[in-house]
Amino acid sequence: MNDMRIGVIGLGLRTSLALAAHRPGKGSVVAALCDSDPAVLKRQAGRFQTELLTEHHHELLGRDDLDAVIVMTPDDTHERIAVDCLEAGKAVYLEKPLAITVESADRILRAARRTGTRLYVGHNMRHMGVVRLMRDIIRKGVIGEPKTVWVRHFVSYGGDYYFKDWHADRTRTTGLLLQKAAHDLDVIHWLAGGYTTRVNAFGDLMLYGDLPRRDPGTPRPDGWLQDYTWPPSGHRDLHHVVDVEDVSVMNMRLDNGVIAAYQQCHFTPDYVRNYTVIGAEGRLENFGDGPGDTVKVWNTGPTGYRGDGDITYKVPAAQGTHGGADAEIVTEFLGFVRDGGVTDTSPVAARMSVAAGYMATMSLRNGGMPYDVPDLDPELAAYFDRGQVEPE
Repeated sequence: MNDMRIGVIGLGLRTSLALAAHRPGKGSVVAALCDSDPAVLKRQAGRFQTELLTEHHHELLGRDDLDAVIVMTPDDTHERIAVDCLEAGKAVYLEKPLAITVESADRILRAARRTGTRLYVGHNMRHMGVVRLMRDIIRKGVIGEPKTVWVRHFVSYGGDYYFKDWHADRTRTTGLLLQKAAHDLDVIHWLAGGYTTRVNAFGDLMLYGDLPRRDPGTPRPDGWLQDYTWPPSGHRDLHHVVDVEDVSVMNMRLDNGVIAAYQQCHFTPDYVRNYTVIGAEGRLENFGDGPGDTVKVWNTGPTGYRGDGDITYKVPAAQGTHGGADAEIVTEFLGFVRDGGVTDTSPVAARMSVAAGYMATMSLRNGGMPYDVPDLDPELAAYFDRGQVEPE
């Protein structure tokens, strides 16, 4: 089997995905790189067997010898670049979030259907061991039918990861209830078996709004992702635009009656996601979210507090970035490009996480007013649910 030839557009913080896809002699090879920064192109070129380095994605898309493209550019560019790739007939891996508005997400989905080009969205948390373990526990009926889901997202590195570059600018992301929470909203939908139909949210820029910023055009300081700051009030050199909220709470009603809540805070000293899923016959909760951590189940009672629970599951061992999820999701993408079919990740689910996060951000910025999540065209949803195949 010849190696699939892949182009990569965007060589920022998620270059680990491109490295996971570079498997010369084992099914895939990164053959072309594109980034708007020539210094980044030069620095990354030596890590791949590239035949093309370019600052313009149209030049990459003009190559007839590329089978697929991985797009890892800033969020506000996703629609333009993804549609260009789809119209060029290149199968697309588009890093999450799908887009920064509902309308933009829907335009990408329509372009994929119109062109018949395969679209895959990089919600890699569906391949994390802790998420798959929780999903398996629920599928086996250990806690009964899910009724409510709570997520607490503790973000100790927020000032390092999200407030020193374009992530801090709402024109580039909409907000962190979309950009960052898109992962968790997708997981909530997957675990609960439904999509959000109505939201409300509250939040504020409580921490990073008044800390020292860099002047426009000033590069990020050396070591900006290695030299972490604690306490967070000690951060300096933030992006010149900081207008996304760093504390938020979001409530959701799903189409199957499940009630869910998501909370994000950047004051915390630790970085971890904590999920609680309560079913009709018990509840589960994760303690840590990486390989070797645990998920506990309580499904007997009623009792007082029991720290040990009734069943303890261990998150499987894994290697690589994001608890092994990056390698797993790239493997699924490559198989999808070759063979098609239905995948664990879903463009429809990606759209619904964007829609929930976008409407929650509108609520947050309008005093907590409830908002309905716009429906997706049923025919478009059916197309993707069939594995991107039109009905016969």
